[in-house]
Amino acid sequence: MLDQGAPPQNPGQNAAPTPPGVGARLMRRKPVESLVAEGGQGEGGSLRRSLGLWQLTMISIGATLGTGIFVVLGEAVPKAGPAVTLSFVIAGLTALFSALSYAELAGTIPVAGSSYSYAYATMGELIAWVCGWCLVLEYGVSVAAVAVGWGEYLNELLDGTIGVTIPAALSAPPGDGGVFNLPALIVVLLAMAFLLGGAKESARANTVMVIVKIAALVMFCAIGVQGFRSGNYENFMPLGMAGVSAAGATLFFSYIGFDAASTAGEEAKNAQRDLPRAIMLSLVIVTALYVLVAAVAVGAKPWKNFTDSEAALAQIMREVTGQTFWGTLLAFCAVIAIASVVLTVLYGQTRILFAMSRDGLVPKVFSKVHPKTKTPRANTLIVSLFCGVLAAAIPLGQLADATSIGTLFAFALVNVAVVVLRRTRPDMPRTFRVPLSPVMPALGFGFCIWMMGSLSAVTWVVFGVWMAVGLVFYFGYGYRRSRLAPSEK
Repeated sequence: MLDQGAPPQNPGQNAAPTPPGVGARLMRRKPVESLVAEGGQGEGGSLRRSLGLWQLTMISIGATLGTGIFVVLGEAVPKAGPAVTLSFVIAGLTALFSALSYAELAGTIPVAGSSYSYAYATMGELIAWVCGWCLVLEYGVSVAAVAVGWGEYLNELLDGTIGVTIPAALSAPPGDGGVFNLPALIVVLLAMAFLLGGAKESARANTVMVIVKIAALVMFCAIGVQGFRSGNYENFMPLGMAGVSAAGATLFFSYIGFDAASTAGEEAKNAQRDLPRAIMLSLVIVTALYVLVAAVAVGAKPWKNFTDSEAALAQIMREVTGQTFWGTLLAFCAVIAIASVVLTVLYGQTRILFAMSRDGLVPKVFSKVHPKTKTPRANTLIVSLFCGVLAAAIPLGQLADATSIGTLFAFALVNVAVVVLRRTRPDMPRTFRVPLSPVMPALGFGFCIWMMGSLSAVTWVVFGVWMAVGLVFYFGYGYRRSRLAPSEK
């Protein structure tokens, strides 16, 4: 029997707050103020702010310049013919639209997570995870891809100096006639050693290597133009626009340097001022050099004679001069130059995982900071060993295309993020603004989707499998361990 004197019961009284649904939890966003406030903070210490505009620009150029020219040119020319120069322009234009969005967001949210953090602040945790997972593919696989090309040039150098080469079994991965690519593993481990010494020390080494690579490309143009034959351009677009776009999609792999610069946001002295400048300056320099070197290379060598060799420039130098000296000298410069790409892209990979770990989406070991060097030492060791083994076991062409699709997808999301942040936080101070927004970000998004569509079905399958693995990891680990989750329980 009911107690007539008892007050009426309210079903909602004393009940625990209803937790948000799954959809709301997947869309939870991290406030920009929290992202910026946590800048540099890791498990047990913080990163050291020691990088200025010069170092940031060199990191950006170091991660970009050389990858497409020294390594992937031999892969791209057979797809587009002489029109590979146009492929570089298209890839560079696509990069430019996205670089403008990166520059605005890097100045507004200067953190190590790059596009992962931008997505977290604007589109929610699930999209941020997808973006971060794409960056893991972009950076980790590109380190491996460039390391493969480094081994090709090392063999060219050894052949031209002491007349011996590393046996194919130890200088090529399975599928390319070898068993294990030892040089690729070695260059990744060398880059790891520099990174363990600290960001400032790594930046100094990178600056020297960047100067060497620019000098090498200028030297190639000065000598290669002597073998220039206008007849090599007569059938400019033999494989049509489809070939040009396919080559451009592959070459886009070589335009990720400015993204690496944005990962240095928590180690820059004045990130809001210097990051946008470094991004735009580096992209202009790199694109100009890429187009110039590609034009000279195709003019000096018929496009049908390009093979899948990753040491195409050294071969052209040898053919033009009829001497081994110049090809050997270029191979020496390329060995140094490509090492800088490995160094800076590996740096970017570790900082992406650092930010994701700090947010609880990947294990804490990736955000532990060594008290002496102020670097994420365990993170660097794990990532380097993974990338080294990948470089030693997978052929270059497959690596380059996998990197391109991850890069393009992440860049597409950045173009969306800059529009979303303009609408949700129009009052935020911005040290750089994308002109003609939202038109320019929309063009950047459209170009990225178009170039993704130019990649092979196999690449899409690899991308789909990678995304599926990432979602399994997120729902099995990051969804519940996210630092945003406790406030919702």
